[in-house]
Amino acid sequence: MPEKSLDSVFVRNAAHQLADACHQAAYQAGWWHDLNTGEDQTFDYLVDVLQAKMKPGRNIPEMLMLVVSEVAEAMEGCRKGLMDDKLPHRTMLEVELADAVIRIMDLAGGAGLDVPGAIAEKLDYNAKRADHKPENRRAEGGKAF
Repeated sequence: MPEKSLDSVFVRNAAHQLADACHQAAYQAGWWHDLNTGEDQTFDYLVDVLQAKMKPGRNIPEMLMLVVSEVAEAMEGCRKGLMDDKLPHRTMLEVELADAVIRIMDLAGGAGLDVPGAIAEKLDYNAKRADHKPENRRAEGGKAF
């Protein structure tokens, strides 16, 4: 595992708190229980799915596409310059991005994925990437849109 900076420890802890809050909200609302049986559908992705020890209760591809739909809604709100209909003091872009993060963190919490740790490690990794430096992004073939 890469060396952890003080900032990455802070990010990891903050992201874990966010993941816990998002997952607990969804869990308490019943999203992680079978609608017909009430059976708990949380699982450990690394054990239950990758090692094929048992079938997970939630449909991960469906959950990932729900994240995509939130991002698509953010794009539409951005394109049209819309305010959100449920939180009218916020832009649709802000709210739909928040929905995407909530869905990602809920999935992380319910599937036992260390997305917070991956975020902290990826931020550390990206800080050292040559292709993320402005001079390299400006260069021919650099990361630019």
